[in-house]
Amino acid sequence: MVRAGLTTERLALAGAELADEVGFEQVTVSALARRFDVKVASLYSHLKSSQDLKTRIALLSLEELADRGAAALAGRAGKDALTALADVYRDYAREHPGRYAAAQLRLDPETAAASAGGRHAQMTRAILRGYDLTEPDQTHAVRMLGSVFHGYVSLELAGGFSHSEPDSQETWSRVLDALDALLRNWPAP
Repeated sequence: MVRAGLTTERLALAGAELADEVGFEQVTVSALARRFDVKVASLYSHLKSSQDLKTRIALLSLEELADRGAAALAGRAGKDALTALADVYRDYAREHPGRYAAAQLRLDPETAAASAGGRHAQMTRAILRGYDLTEPDQTHAVRMLGSVFHGYVSLELAGGFSHSEPDSQETWSRVLDALDALLRNWPAP
């Protein structure tokens, strides 16, 4: 008999919380069963496998990030929008390191197409409308921004900037200034 109150959504949320506590790579169906004090087998009526659990955590994380990004971008343009979206990614990663790691999970094409992942690219493209970029430069800029945001956040989470001056926030602000300047003066091919 399935334990009352266990749903796929509740398990995904609990898995996301567990990921924030112990790291995304450490999340398994067994670890989740221990959290609910149930047998592993009882979770398999809701989950197919640990990979299914991880995919669900990734989808939840992408949705949360997209919702935060959309709210932050409302009514903003140009550098203000760029900074708002960048700060959403950085703040989310700092608040939810396991979920942020989950959002980087490579999804199969069908799952990816149905996920909030597309919203992230749309939000970045919305920012770029303020910089008057056309294709293929817009795609290049989307990739660059994603790489810079993720690279900086990943290094910061790993402690890469914690023992040097200037402080990480000052560097983050300067990086965003530099990205804004680059986007306003995008080089011709």
